[in-house]
Amino acid sequence: MKKTHRAQKRSLFQSPARNCGVLFFLRNVRFIVAAKTFHFAPSHRAAKSLPALNATPSSTTNPLREGLSSRPLPQPCSVIIFGASGDLTYRKLIPAVYNIAADGDLPAALSVVGFARREKTDESFRKELEEAVGKFSRSGRNDEVWASFAERVFYHQSEFGDAEGYKKLAARLDKLDEERGTRGNRLFYLSVAPSEFAGILTHLAAAGLNKTRAGSWARVIVEKPFGTDLPSAQELNTVVNSVFPEKDTYRIDHYLGKETAQNIMVLRFANSIFEPLWNHRYIDHVQITASEPLGVEQRGPYYESSGALRDMVQNHLLQLLCLTAMEPPTDLGADSVRDEKVKVVRALRPMSPEDVALNVVRGQYTAGAIAGKEVKAYRDEDRVNPQSMTETYVALKANVDNWRWEGVPFYIRMGKRLPKGGTEIAVQFKCAPSVLFNKPTEPLGPNVLVIRIQPDEGISLRMQCKMPGAAVRIEPVKMDFHYGTSFGKASPEAYERLLLDAMAGDATLFARRDEVEGAWRFVDHIEHAWHNNPTPPPLAFYPSGSWGPKEADDLLARDGRAWRRM
Repeated sequence: MKKTHRAQKRSLFQSPARNCGVLFFLRNVRFIVAAKTFHFAPSHRAAKSLPALNATPSSTTNPLREGLSSRPLPQPCSVIIFGASGDLTYRKLIPAVYNIAADGDLPAALSVVGFARREKTDESFRKELEEAVGKFSRSGRNDEVWASFAERVFYHQSEFGDAEGYKKLAARLDKLDEERGTRGNRLFYLSVAPSEFAGILTHLAAAGLNKTRAGSWARVIVEKPFGTDLPSAQELNTVVNSVFPEKDTYRIDHYLGKETAQNIMVLRFANSIFEPLWNHRYIDHVQITASEPLGVEQRGPYYESSGALRDMVQNHLLQLLCLTAMEPPTDLGADSVRDEKVKVVRALRPMSPEDVALNVVRGQYTAGAIAGKEVKAYRDEDRVNPQSMTETYVALKANVDNWRWEGVPFYIRMGKRLPKGGTEIAVQFKCAPSVLFNKPTEPLGPNVLVIRIQPDEGISLRMQCKMPGAAVRIEPVKMDFHYGTSFGKASPEAYERLLLDAMAGDATLFARRDEVEGAWRFVDHIEHAWHNNPTPPPLAFYPSGSWGPKEADDLLARDGRAWRRM
């Protein structure tokens, strides 16, 4: 029985026919010493010995994904984007689909139909998208690739509340099935405000667009924010699932599509040196940071109704916490992975108003300077209440109440108008015993494993080493892995991976209903302490260009810790 269990765990990321050992640090790496930094990259010899993920060999195959079972292939379909004249379509969605086509991964039989209110023709819509692809595509625009791609793009004008418009859409999709061989498969993308979801879904059902014939499918992708609290999320889930079953509902969180976020599971479960240390015996605490130098820009009304906690912590940062804290799944199936993430959400310790006052800091930026340029205070931003109490900064201490993480705090912080942009997970290990080299009079720093989600995707490990010379002088050094330099290519955009997965019917990187509702349940305790409490915790202020309010530093200082400098 014990042998079988080991074999099952090994099969997640490693073929039973070979024992890869440690992917990063032992057999498949070479170390390059430069100044005080250790850089590591996959060795050519090791890379040749591992089979590629895809059936067709490629010199650009990501070694981190070698040895995994082949992922489902995207299927022919029609992608219908509601809100096709919006910013997300131009900046992210269409450039992502174009990049997939440029990489040769798009199904040959695929149509993209933009659904919006404005009057446009297919040709004018294509012309606008051509400019957007040239501006926002990571690979630029190739005229030959674009010409082929543009033939798949169409525009359908209708009001979201016009039932006749949906009937005409159904007829047009049937025609595209005949002309382009999309087999009756439909992928609906709701790139609209949540207030429009119910109306669109109701009309889709009335037009029969959520029903499929034998051998075809219909799925819906729902953009965040998915609700504003637990009751609204539950109501929205009920509406969506009344039209599309849960297995066909894809709640998108673009952080899960980022290459480094996907790699957290590989780092933990494909490398034997990490998993034995990944617990309260060796880890002191974990820091998850999302830093933005930008302000709210033109999103004042949206931010006034959400704030940093709802906008970033409830979805993006709690997703990163779940990936960091989850147990190994039994397999890589969508529900197996999401089951383990839900267990983490359920293990988050709920906070009373007293706990919120002690363990959560909310802040708002005032006037200051970013990169030498003066910027205004949040309350002076366009369409923001001059007396606003909305938080642009959140720092909190979370606890996961299970055996693995007993006594290990997770510190989460997110802020706007901070000096530097980036998102990272820093796992700080416990210090070495105070003997030999780690003397109380000359304490050494802890080992820190940093997973950089963006913008410089990679992983680094800080350790202690002796400096050259007769004296025993110990200095921290860093082993640093960069996706761009190690693999010779830029990481795909998050939306590329997520759209491909939705076309393939793989929901692993999408949030499930119980996961979304569990995250709201945790966050609502904090929101209620702020807004439904006769004595709410005060709102702290911090100058733009700083790393946040002093109260956030005090939050860690009380535990004898400090925020990591990015």
